[in-house]
Amino acid sequence: MISQFAEHPIVAPIDFTEEADRGVMYALSLAKGPEGVIALHIAPPLAAFEPGVVWDMVSDQDRLGRLKEVFHERYADDRYQGMQFSVRFGEPAHEIAEFAQEAKAGLIVLPSHGRTGFSHLVMGSVAERVVRFAHCPVLVLKS
Repeated sequence: MISQFAEHPIVAPIDFTEEADRGVMYALSLAKGPEGVIALHIAPPLAAFEPGVVWDMVSDQDRLGRLKEVFHERYADDRYQGMQFSVRFGEPAHEIAEFAQEAKAGLIVLPSHGRTGFSHLVMGSVAERVVRFAHCPVLVLKS
């Protein structure tokens, strides 16, 4: 079963949390090497009404540059060398599923933040929506 993931990249969505780091480590354990893992960060689009947003000064390119810096700082260890990094802007579940299809991923390794109760009802579960929309298997890691 593991060998099928060696032929296609494994997408590991990250939000720079410890749960996401666990997902990356799990993805690395399934891949042939770090180059077989794509760490994917989904950044929400900036809304015009958010405090401090100055549209002439904040661009997606600026945000992308900063996210790349954070990625390289957080994943500087040798075991991560060769791992790919990509950023998409939008709604997380949709972007994760769409990116995985475009990348011809064989697997998505997704940490669960374990929301329950009211916050789960209001926000829904990104993991649940990714499982529904993804073209490939999704491994959800319980928090």
